[in-house]
Amino acid sequence: MTIKVLLADDQALVRAGFRSLISRSKELTVVGEAATGDEAVRLARSTEPDVILMDIRMPGMDGIEATRRVLAERPATKVVILTTFDTDEHVFAALRAGASGFLTKEVAPAELRHAVAVVAAGEALLSPSVTRRVVQQFAHRPAPVSGDGLAVLTVREREVVRLVAEGLSNDQIAARLVISPLTAKTHVTRALMKLNVRDRAQLVILAYETGLVQPGG
Repeated sequence: MTIKVLLADDQALVRAGFRSLISRSKELTVVGEAATGDEAVRLARSTEPDVILMDIRMPGMDGIEATRRVLAERPATKVVILTTFDTDEHVFAALRAGASGFLTKEVAPAELRHAVAVVAAGEALLSPSVTRRVVQQFAHRPAPVSGDGLAVLTVREREVVRLVAEGLSNDQIAARLVISPLTAKTHVTRALMKLNVRDRAQLVILAYETGLVQPGG
């Protein structure tokens, strides 16, 4: 099945470059290009993309607000934020808006196409550097009041969520817990369903918000 991709970036050269890279895959197709956040929201309605590659810094409505509005209307759409550097100060805000991951604009062609496919399949793109940004944000916040929101999880599911929050992949979680990667993935999927969160990125935030994981812990 073809994955429909919407490009949102105020630089025409950047959009052209990504369009060229994406067009080389038979599984991916670009359904539209937006130069502003407002245009991204409008095109998301008309083209119904599976994945949006969204720049943060655009004139008028920025990519974070555009992400929030798109996902409010189309929760099934996945948004990947484009950053100039993977330490962009807006990473945490983009995660809270519902972004499923991040890519730097210097991403390699094969990595870009793989990233789009991964996000379309329901996974999240969380590099260790992005996870560190989440930790830094919570390090300066008051301690969470209660972790009752995780009461629906089994002991093993809570353990898996804790490892996801540390930035581990399914394979790494499997190795740490001495279980199969499929079992690790199953635990993650069940945790997502029970907690009613869209992907691993939101799972990381919830783990910190409920106190399951503490900065520096």
